[in-house]
Amino acid sequence: MPDPLMYQQDNFVVLETNQPEQFLTTAELLEKLKMELQKIDFQDLPFELQQFDSPADQAQHLIDTSCELDVGIGKYLQWYAVRLEK
Repeated sequence: MPDPLMYQQDNFVVLETNQPEQFLTTAELLEKLKMELQKIDFQDLPFELQQFDSPADQAQHLIDTSCELDVGIGKYLQWYAVRLEK
């Protein structure tokens, strides 16, 4: 039986256009995604995100189901769950 720790997503590495990689907690990534989603017109959001009423719900859905957000031509925003050793 797999160890439940394998499925914890407490930390993420975030890759962005013209930015150094960042390590964020789940709460920090949620805030970052909410801010990015608020910059995008509702009709330009992917269809699967349009079913959610708030940027917070949209951001949580992205964290749970995806690893990138289309933020424009020639730009990228990607995140990957990582386990940080202490």
